[in-house]
Amino acid sequence: MSAEPRPAELPLAGGIAGATVRLHPLLAGEMRSPPGFLERPSGPLSTLRGLQFGRQNDSWVWLPIPAFLVEHPGAGPVLVDTGFHPSVSFDPRDNFGGVAGRLNSFRMEPEQSLHPQLRARGVDPADVAVMVMTHLHTDHASGVPEFPHATFVLDGREWDSATGSRGLLRGYRRQQFDYAFDWRLVDFDAPEVNSFATFGQALDLFGDGSVRLLSTPGHTAGHMSVLLRLRDREVLLTGDAAYEARSLSGDVMPLFITDGHYFRRSLGEIRRYAEQTPDALLIHGHDREQWPRLQPVYE
Repeated sequence: MSAEPRPAELPLAGGIAGATVRLHPLLAGEMRSPPGFLERPSGPLSTLRGLQFGRQNDSWVWLPIPAFLVEHPGAGPVLVDTGFHPSVSFDPRDNFGGVAGRLNSFRMEPEQSLHPQLRARGVDPADVAVMVMTHLHTDHASGVPEFPHATFVLDGREWDSATGSRGLLRGYRRQQFDYAFDWRLVDFDAPEVNSFATFGQALDLFGDGSVRLLSTPGHTAGHMSVLLRLRDREVLLTGDAAYEARSLSGDVMPLFITDGHYFRRSLGEIRRYAEQTPDALLIHGHDREQWPRLQPVYE
C-alpha cells in the first residue's frame, strides 16, 4: 500500500456558526448496466442472472455517475465522490482494468470530468481541500488521482473492506485510490458520535451543522450518506444506500450489497427521514429519471 490513512480529527477547520452551503450536482458520466443491477432477481443464481454476462441488449439502461460540489462559506469547496477519471472518456480500461473495461459500457464526454466542471463554476480544482467519499466502489472513486492535495474523508470500515483480500470481488479497484494522499478515517463507534433526525450515527464534519456524515452501511461495509443544510431546506445525498427514489417505496434490493440486514436498516432510516422532513430534497445515487430534472445549483 502507498496510502497510509490516519484517524480523522473532527470537526475539520472552517466551520462557521449557522453556516449554510450551496450544492452543485455534477453528472460525471454514465455507465450502462443490466436492469438487475438496480433490482436483484429473485431465486437461485440471482447475481449471475442479474449481471447478464455477455448479453447486452435494449433492456440495459444508462445510469448517471454522480459527484457533488458543496460550497461552504468557511471551508471552501468540498466534493462528495469523484465521478469518472478523465481517461474514461477515451479508454476506460486504463482506469477500470481490462476485464471491467471490456464488460461494461461507458458514456462520458471529456468536459464531464470534474476539473472542467469545477472551472466552469469558478472553482479552481486545487482549492478543493476536502473530499467526502460515500464509498470506494469503482464508479465513485475513479477520479481520486485528480485531487492529490485534498483530504479524503471516509468510514474506516470502508477502507478496510476496499483494501482487504476480497476487495476486487466486492467492487473495488485499489489502483484507483492507493495513492499517498491525505486519507482520514472516521469512526462511527467513537464516543463523540451522535444521532441526528432519524439516523442513529452521525458526525458533524465542520462542527457547524452544515455538513453531516451519516453512517448508512449495507451497500458496502462503510457506506456513508451526506446531509446538507441549505438556506431554506436540507438536502440528503443518499449515495448508493438508495439507488433510486423507488427504493423508498418498496422492497427493491440492488444487485450488489454487502449486508442485507444493514442495507434494509439504512434504507429504513432514509425512508423515515423523508417522511418526517417532507421539505427536504433527496438526491439518489443512480436515479436516471431524477438526474435530468435536477437544478444546476441549490442554495
